[in-house]
Amino acid sequence: MQIVNIAAYKFVGIPEPAAWQPLLKERCDALQLKGTILLASEGINLFLAGSRVAIDQFLEYLQADDLFAGRFAELDVKESFSADQPFRKMVVRIAAEIITMRHPMIQPESCRAPHIDARTLKRWLDEGRDDEGRELLMLDTRNDFEVEMGTFENALDLHIEKFSDFPDAISKTMDQSESRLRDKTIVSFCTGGIRCEKAALYLQEKGHPKVLQLDGGILRYFEDVGGAHWQGECFVFDERVSLDPALKASGKTLADRREKKVKK
Repeated sequence: MQIVNIAAYKFVGIPEPAAWQPLLKERCDALQLKGTILLASEGINLFLAGSRVAIDQFLEYLQADDLFAGRFAELDVKESFSADQPFRKMVVRIAAEIITMRHPMIQPESCRAPHIDARTLKRWLDEGRDDEGRELLMLDTRNDFEVEMGTFENALDLHIEKFSDFPDAISKTMDQSESRLRDKTIVSFCTGGIRCEKAALYLQEKGHPKVLQLDGGILRYFEDVGGAHWQGECFVFDERVSLDPALKASGKTLADRREKKVKK
């Protein structure tokens, strides 16, 4: 049986996330799903895997059930497939943020960052500029070990260990007299869209005139346009370790990644 893997998030106000935790865990267990769901007052972030029927039933429950007051009706879901279950257990966890930035002024649940779809981005990358003739800068908002596995051609890598390091790292880069960011259209990107959304809002707050996030992240880009302008693979947070632009598991293991890091 083929396993369906989904990744999705949504920034939306959740008044009492702890009240939803047991309900979501119970439904996932009943459907024999495995993975991780994070709930916070700012929204939901989930990675789940299971049968086609189980995944569809869970999404129907999440998006249509009156219990959630329509908060997840427009959930943007990315899919990939695997022969085996890539998660060992099912966890539903309460968090302070669904992606930790520790910058309380950034509130995506109130105002979404400007975004660009995958096909438009590919066209811009093909042409070397945006529709206004501005030079592009791809900004990788992921952790350094993820970037090592693959990234967009000529992307700016901030060499951060965790996303909460992003504000300081990008601020220092913007303050440099010869900053690569100046006078360019910045497109922030990450695995599924959640980190680059907060990153784009932070850059706006810092006063950059033209910044966009890649809608749906790298996974949606692979899904819509393949591997154009991409080098390597994309790290994913399960036992598949990484996916190629065809959304196929690379066959690498976490031990392979650790060994490569040790050799460096």
